[in-house]
Amino acid sequence: MSVSDFLIVFGACALTMLACRVLPVFLLKGKQLPETMVRALNFIPPAAFAALVANDLFNPEKIASGDVWSWLAPLLAAIAVMVVGIKTKSLAWCILVGVCALAVLTYGPAFVL
Repeated sequence: MSVSDFLIVFGACALTMLACRVLPVFLLKGKQLPETMVRALNFIPPAAFAALVANDLFNPEKIASGDVWSWLAPLLAAIAVMVVGIKTKSLAWCILVGVCALAVLTYGPAFVL
């Protein structure tokens, strides 16, 4: 791909992203959204977080590899996140606990030394 082709594709993608992110803000400015839409939009953060986690939890390659710890560590970290999420209802705490739990479970002995 030539540089000019790349710049055309890059520019088209940048304009599309800008339009998708900025236009709704200007078009909906000062308008009240229906309650059902507000409830639906409230599901976006948990859904995005679940999509990030699901990639590690349900990876068939890790399960088929025979290394039990490679798929058990993310599962245990997810359980810890679930407990924190139920107790705190905070996405920030869930992220912090999830990253720390997975790091400790994956690289545990390296942290101790």
